[in-house]
Amino acid sequence: MAAVQEYGHDHAMGTKEFSQVAMSPDKPSSPGPYDPANADANDMHRLGKVQEFHRNFGLWSALGFVSIYMATWEFVLVSLSVGFANGGFAGLFWCFITTVICYGTIVASLAEMESMAPTSGGQYHWVSEFAPEKYQKVLSYASGWMSTLGWLASVASSTYVVTIQVESMINVYAPDWTFTSWQITLIMWAFTLITIVFNTYAAGILPGLEIASLVGHIAGFVVTLVPILVLAPKNSAREVFVDFQNNSGYSSVGAAYLLSQVTVIYCNLGSDSVVHISEEVSDASLTVPRCMFWSYIGNVLMGIVMLIAMLFCIGPLDAVLESDVPYLLLFNNTGSPALSLALNIILFLLIYSGNVTALATCSREVWAFSRDKGLPFSKWLGHMNPRFSIPFNAVYATSVLVAVLCLIQLGSTLAFNIIVSLSVLGLLSTYMLSIGCVLLKRLRHEPLPHARWSLGRWGTVINAFALFYSAFINVFCCFPTALPVGLGDANWSPLIWVAVGIFSFVFYVVYGKKTYTSPVEFVEGRKAAGVGLQSS
Repeated sequence: MAAVQEYGHDHAMGTKEFSQVAMSPDKPSSPGPYDPANADANDMHRLGKVQEFHRNFGLWSALGFVSIYMATWEFVLVSLSVGFANGGFAGLFWCFITTVICYGTIVASLAEMESMAPTSGGQYHWVSEFAPEKYQKVLSYASGWMSTLGWLASVASSTYVVTIQVESMINVYAPDWTFTSWQITLIMWAFTLITIVFNTYAAGILPGLEIASLVGHIAGFVVTLVPILVLAPKNSAREVFVDFQNNSGYSSVGAAYLLSQVTVIYCNLGSDSVVHISEEVSDASLTVPRCMFWSYIGNVLMGIVMLIAMLFCIGPLDAVLESDVPYLLLFNNTGSPALSLALNIILFLLIYSGNVTALATCSREVWAFSRDKGLPFSKWLGHMNPRFSIPFNAVYATSVLVAVLCLIQLGSTLAFNIIVSLSVLGLLSTYMLSIGCVLLKRLRHEPLPHARWSLGRWGTVINAFALFYSAFINVFCCFPTALPVGLGDANWSPLIWVAVGIFSFVFYVVYGKKTYTSPVEFVEGRKAAGVGLQSS
């Protein structure tokens, strides 16, 4: 990872010069005066896109966007309950360490591809541009559908989290209070409706909100960490780092340990969220990959510190396993109900801020895929509101589909784990495809677009491991989190994933094969003569 190269001072180039440089592999432009606005225009021209968004996001707002979406230390507290059963305290700690190291290769690979092609389409565009010509259209189409599914599940999962946080805040003073399944659904829908406003009529404040969220993300980490460490009783170092336990029902600690990787990745998922606002970020080909990489490093470090604090201060493992909301035990261990409630509120506000980001990410991906006519009703979904320069229809449609996914919890006691697996499964499928395509080009020594943020000579090794690891994790996304398993607690995410895959295939054969325009058809140097710039 130390081999990352950044080239931030490029010549302002004309179209002809840019096209020539863009197709030379891993070579920086000559140093000289740098004009961010011109770089964005050149990138959009090479990619064959009309600039339809206002570029309102700078370095700090983009960094806030991806950091609060990842929210690693926050999700360490609220989403790692599976890991307690699948390895105990020590198993969860070491699983977190090994997983974030391995997953870092995926983040680095995605960041480099973003620098090559900074577009809101993200993975499905990269697959289209880097896949073998014979398979560009069908593979990018599949990637677009899997990306849409993954981001939809991600929005639904974070909406479920904030709903359970409301219950947790009530539980501080009323421990026996629980929402019924239908109440949870209604609250999730209410949060979704509120989030729509932030992504439509209030979208103008989004860059400022992301900067405020970044400040809150860092300040909240300190405010949460200090009272826990000072006030809560401590477990022993042996329990935290050495004592592996298996309460999952699987026959070996190793199998349970590997299953925990899915929820650990969920805590660190989302580095590519900022990819889908690339066309709204100034100097995107350098700013966005920088934000992806450094937000991952910062979030992982804070996540590790918070994880250690949680494992030391949460109390006996038996009590944790019996609790529906383990982090409430942690906050209550401070000995002050008022402080516990305050920490819950801080956590709630930060994770909800990430919900706003999540809906923005998913709606931009839906809009971009509709621009290429990849989804049903693409003309309507791809419509850009002329007053706000925001795809209102994509926001509305995304929210409706999220509301449908919210219904999963009506029929399953493990709704959150299913949606998490679905999110990871959908997104990692797109990572596999895009990283696999760029790796193949490297192995064949074929030219790649110029990357100002480059993996350099380590690109092949990092891409190869990232491809292997994403395939490895996809397998474990399909397993139930515990044994024995029945209809109510089965992992239905593989079934949903397959169902969406079948539907997308049928839709492609019947409709998409004729109408879907693979993004590479507009790329400079690859498009047919007479093809202009693409717009929604």
